[in-house]
Amino acid sequence: MAAAAVGEGDNVAPETTRVEAASQPQPRASPGSTPGAMPFKECVAGISSALKHPTVRFLKERMEKAGCPVFPGIIKASICSSAGGYASRQGVKVCCNHMLYQDSIEQTIIHELIHAYDDCVTKNMDLKNCAHHACSEIRANHLSGNCHYKRELLKGFMKIRGHEPECVKRRVLESLRSNPYCSETAAKDALEAVWDICYNDTRPFDRAP
Repeated sequence: MAAAAVGEGDNVAPETTRVEAASQPQPRASPGSTPGAMPFKECVAGISSALKHPTVRFLKERMEKAGCPVFPGIIKASICSSAGGYASRQGVKVCCNHMLYQDSIEQTIIHELIHAYDDCVTKNMDLKNCAHHACSEIRANHLSGNCHYKRELLKGFMKIRGHEPECVKRRVLESLRSNPYCSETAAKDALEAVWDICYNDTRPFDRAP
């Protein structure tokens, strides 16, 4: 698989610190940071706390069971352009300059760990391929709880019936727009082509949480 970035974050800046190294100097916030984002040190502590979250622990256990090495420092605190991101052989980045609450941290980590799981268990996965990217984004958004109706309501999306698949599709297309190998048309075609099989693929969960 290509060492491409995937997830909610793109153009991840190099200023990162491993969760274990919380005493390192705080990186400077980048332009476009979310107003009211928590202090960097608080975010680092929040990531450490999130490692105890039942779903995070479940994903880590399932990755290890599948033979996927969950290496030390796989989750890093960072300052970057969006909520978070995952890159093959580099790990998960939580962009602290966009984290408002502990729930934000937990949701970002769960989302990105699903990408990490896909990266490990899916053979020949290539994120330059729009269909591969779309499939992992469908799964990450569907299985992470990113599109729970309460979170959608807080963002101003008021639709109740059918909100979840609609939210997943919206978020997938937003992510695919950051992929230089996917045009708008290619992104939409890829989403529709893989939707049924990827939306219904709930591994490593028995069903969507």
